[in-house]
Amino acid sequence: MLLSLSMKSNYEFAFEKLDVYHKAVNYGEHVHLQTRLFPKDELYSLTSQFRRAADSIALNISEGYPGSDPQFIRHLNIAIYSANECVTCSTKAFKRNYIDFEKNEENRKLITELTKMLSSLRSYVKKRST
Repeated sequence: MLLSLSMKSNYEFAFEKLDVYHKAVNYGEHVHLQTRLFPKDELYSLTSQFRRAADSIALNISEGYPGSDPQFIRHLNIAIYSANECVTCSTKAFKRNYIDFEKNEENRKLITELTKMLSSLRSYVKKRST
C-alpha cells in the first residue's frame, strides 16, 4: 500500500528525489496503520518498537543525505539495521496473532525491496567516494 501526498510542495529537499526515501516513508505509514490494530497492552512495547523502527528508515535517509559520503553510508547502514528490526517486529506480531500470514509476507516483501534499494544506494555512494 502506497500513500501519496495530495498536494505537491513548492519546497523540495534533495533527499526527496530518492525513490527509496518515498518507499521508506510509505512503509512507515503502512506499519503505523497496521499497528493501530494491535492490542492496547502492546502500545508501549511491540507497537512502539515496530513504528519507531519503520520510521527510522526514512529518518536516517534524510538525516544522512546532506552529510559527507561516509556519514551518509553510516546512516544508510542504520536504515538497513532498522529495516531488519522490522522483520523481527513483523515476525513477533505474526507469532502473537496480531497479523495474519499474508500481512507478515507483505511486510517481508516491502522490507526486502527497501533493503535492496538501500544496499544499492550504499554501493553507489561507496563507489562515488573512491
